[in-house]
Formats: sequence, C-alpha cells, structure tokens
Amino acid sequence: MIRKHIPNTITCCNLLSGCAAVYMAAQQQYAAAFLLILLGAFFDFFDGMSARLLGVSNPIGKEMDSLADVITFGLAPGMAAASFLRPVVGWWALLSLLMVAFSALRLAKFNLDERQTTSFLGLATPPNAIFWASLTAFLHAVGYAPLWLGIVLVGYSFLSCWLLVSEIPFFSLKFHNLAWADNRLRYVFIIGSVVLVFALAVCAAEVDPAILLATGAVVIFWYVLLALCTARTARTSRTSRTTRTTHAPKETR
Repeated sequence: MIRKHIPNTITCCNLLSGCAAVYMAAQQQYAAAFLLILLGAFFDFFDGMSARLLGVSNPIGKEMDSLADVITFGLAPGMAAASFLRPVVGWWALLSLLMVAFSALRLAKFNLDERQTTSFLGLATPPNAIFWASLTAFLHAVGYAPLWLGIVLVGYSFLSCWLLVSEIPFFSLKFHNLAWADNRLRYVFIIGSVVLVFALAVCAAEVDPAILLATGAVVIFWYVLLALCTARTARTSRTSRTTRTTHAPKETR
C-alpha cells in the first residue's frame, strides 16, 4: 500500500519546493529560489522514474505532476523575473509573468502531444525555469541591473514564451544506450557544459564567487543554442534534399 504513494509523495515534494521558491523570490532571496527550483527539478526527474520502477503509474500522478510543474517551473521563475525587474523597469516587469501562462500552455500541450516521446517540441519548462532563476540570482548577487538590461530581459521573457510553445525540436537528455552515434548531441552538450562550468569555476575563484550562480543560465543558454543550431541544420538539409528531388532530371526513353 505504501509503495503506490511514493511517486505522488515525490511529486508533492516538487510542488512544495516550487511554493518555497515562489516565497523566496517574492522576498528577493533569488539564490535560495534558484536552489529550490533545482531541488524541484530533482524531484520532478525521480517521480516518473519511481513510478515506472515500482509499476504504480496512475492518471492522478500525471495530473499532479503537471500541476506541480506549473508552480515550480512556471510561477517560481516568473515571480523571480518580475520581482527582480520591478525596481528596474517598474510595472512593466509584470509582463514577465506571461511565462507562467505559457508554461501552463506548454505543459498542457505536452500532455496531449504524442510526438514528444523521445524529444521535445518547444523548450521544456524546467530548463526555462533554471535559466531565469540562475540569471536573477547572479544579477542580484553582483548588483548589476541597469535600465537597458531590464528592458532586454523583459523582451527576452517574450522570447521564452515563444520558445515554450514553439515547434522547434529540443533534444532530451535521457540515454537509452551509451552509443556515440545514438547520443552524439547529448555527449556534445555534456562535454560543452563541463567546459563551461569549469571556466565559470575558475572565474569565480579569481574574480567573484557569485559567478557560480550564473552556471544554470550559461548551461541552459548552451542547450538552447545547440538545439537551435541542430534544428536549423536539419531544416536546411531537408530543404536541400527536397530541392534536389524537385529539380532532378526526368528519365527519358
């Protein structure tokens, strides 16, 4: 009896982490909010895994998972962005809360879209949340918030909304085997992330430990950039093949 409640308990831990992150963001404790969102991502990863391992998957768990994700990966980063930007750009900062609505829409689409079994269409909510939580924590720690940056970040929040519900393919980090051919993109991402984290660690040791708070934003930016480049390359390749097929000389007899 206890076993069937384990996945839902883990999901509730994700939800509570998100609620705590929202509270910390409202109190301008952005580093704490960032860590709580990371903790929520940890629980989010293991609730589904535990359900599969224990064989106790149920519809309630799926609905709870989406509701928890709206809080942890939608409301929490949106609150962090709005709270951070409010002293910089005034009430225009509330526009960043649009991420909450688009995160909910992205999760609803994901639940109904059967194409997203091995990869994602649109940016998943956890990386988007980690990016914003990490960025606000870093900028607050270093005390850097000029007006121009606030305007740019409000604009980027619109870009985040678009990425969440776009049809751009984003690769999953789940490994089904360890073969290089099947996981080349994942390995490139991991290797690049290790290099970036090491470089930030060196900078933190030499300049300011607060630089480590930017790790999440930098790694997620690398992930998005890699996915966008891969999608563009794939689209160009498909267009090229279509063009060659269309203009291929017809067989004559």
